[in-house]
Amino acid sequence: MTAPLLIGSGAGFSGDRTDAALPVVRTLIAAGGPAVLMFETLAERTLALAQLARRNNPAHGYEPLLDALLSPVLGLCLANGIPIVGNFGAANPHAAAQRVRALAAELGLAPPRVAVVEGDDLSHDAGRAVLRKIVGAGFPEARFVCANAYIGAQGIADALRAGAQVVVCGRVADPALAVGPAMAHFGWSWQDWDRLARATMAGHLLECGAQVTGGYFADPGMKDVPDVHAVGYPIVRLDEDGNIEVSKAADTGGCVDLRTVKEQLLYEVHDPAAYLTPDVIADISAATVEQIGPDRVAVRNVRGFERPEQLKANLFYEGGWIAEGEISYAGPNAAARARLAAQIVRKRMDLLGHAVPIRFDLIGVLSVFADDGGRLLQQTQPGEAQAQDVRLRAALAHEDKPVAEALLREVNALYTCGPAGGGGVRTALRARLNAMSCLVPRSAVTASHSLLP
Repeated sequence: MTAPLLIGSGAGFSGDRTDAALPVVRTLIAAGGPAVLMFETLAERTLALAQLARRNNPAHGYEPLLDALLSPVLGLCLANGIPIVGNFGAANPHAAAQRVRALAAELGLAPPRVAVVEGDDLSHDAGRAVLRKIVGAGFPEARFVCANAYIGAQGIADALRAGAQVVVCGRVADPALAVGPAMAHFGWSWQDWDRLARATMAGHLLECGAQVTGGYFADPGMKDVPDVHAVGYPIVRLDEDGNIEVSKAADTGGCVDLRTVKEQLLYEVHDPAAYLTPDVIADISAATVEQIGPDRVAVRNVRGFERPEQLKANLFYEGGWIAEGEISYAGPNAAARARLAAQIVRKRMDLLGHAVPIRFDLIGVLSVFADDGGRLLQQTQPGEAQAQDVRLRAALAHEDKPVAEALLREVNALYTCGPAGGGGVRTALRARLNAMSCLVPRSAVTASHSLLP
């Protein structure tokens, strides 16, 4: 009988806390037995930013916090036989792998066996030809930047079986970061749909870090969470049948209970009976969730079906510029002055010949529920007259940089051109990548792994 596998989460997104993984690793070491540490740091927006970084510098394009994430735990993991698997390679897995090797040297560690999983990048000529045929007339030929397919766990499993101590991935599906280690450890068949589905849902529970341990769950007075400032990151225990137990790092805050697990199980699942991934279609419609101890929840009865015939791919292309400008108004009539400032900016842009959509937010009065067309700003909001601390935000996206720059100049001009009492102007201009998604045949994607020499 194969021993259970522990998989710990070290991060749930790019920019996550860099001190979160250490308590997880210490808990894995104390538990003994087979274990893996998983870093999930890649979202669609994150990959787009990484592609921009790589365009500006071919040595960049991987997770910016890679050093900070790995430095506290790399030596411990290597010394205790705990492989690290992460999609922190983003748009440049080979550069990330080289950086892991260099970081180990800087920490005085023996060179680790680092593997790169690739095949997700469809930016090459053959990949573009496939995408061009699928997208048709809407393919952004002149503005194309890159395309990445969501690949599965095969490359991760193969790399671990080949002895990799650190596996660096780009755009693998998030749950694959757990499926790969499970397949390498248990040796399941790639057609064992139920076990694949269970490992997939284990990865799904881990992929967002503290979301399943009370972080994103917390709502004071409604859903109270103890010591959420020191929330512990999750650990999943998988047995050889794929049964799941969720817990968290020892001596940390947060909680793991029926509510946190149920919320994360349903997170981003469009159809509970058919959660599509590259490795399997998971069905949680009959799953059971049971509290089996303090901060320990069991998930059972996950079913699986044959994997989809196609893979999802994201295509990125140049989308012009995003301009954002902000200015604050305080004291009596603050919201009315902020509204007047928005009207001034709108009319000034029209006078300059830039009759383009602009989003205005009155932060402190109306922002989350505002809209890009500005319609909600035309109506006074409840309690607006009493607001005495309002920040106006104006933003637009446009293909032409001069139009975007014009907005920033007009916000800055509010300092002296009115209304009264404006201050604290901040402006920002950044290049934008647009994205579209499509389905590609599996035959167009060849995933593989390689070990650094």
